Amino acid sequence: MTPVHFAFSSTFVLGLTGLAFHRTHLLSALLCLEAMMLSLFIALSIWTLQLDSTNFSASPMLLLAFSACEASAGLALLVATSRTHGSDHLQSLNLLQC
Repeated sequence: MTPVHFAFSSTFVLGLTGLAFHRTHLLSALLCLEAMMLSLFIALSIWTLQLDSTNFSASPMLLLAFSACEASAGLALLVATSRTHGSDHLQSLNLLQC
């Protein structure tokens, strides 16, 4: 494994562990998701450049578009939960209450 591949895989794993273990605020969960998407975007971009193929050149831009949509939906949920519950603590959210 090259150092570049190790750096991007460790960035993804760190974002995943941050998402799994630090679940106190919704904003921290959204930041961990964005770190994971950013590492996937950079890894996919480098993979496309290494292949020297134009077939996969649209893949990083498609992933970036989905990442932007995910970020906007997450921020909309953050605003909605902080307006209704008063904070972004994940412990204050209850899925059984509507």
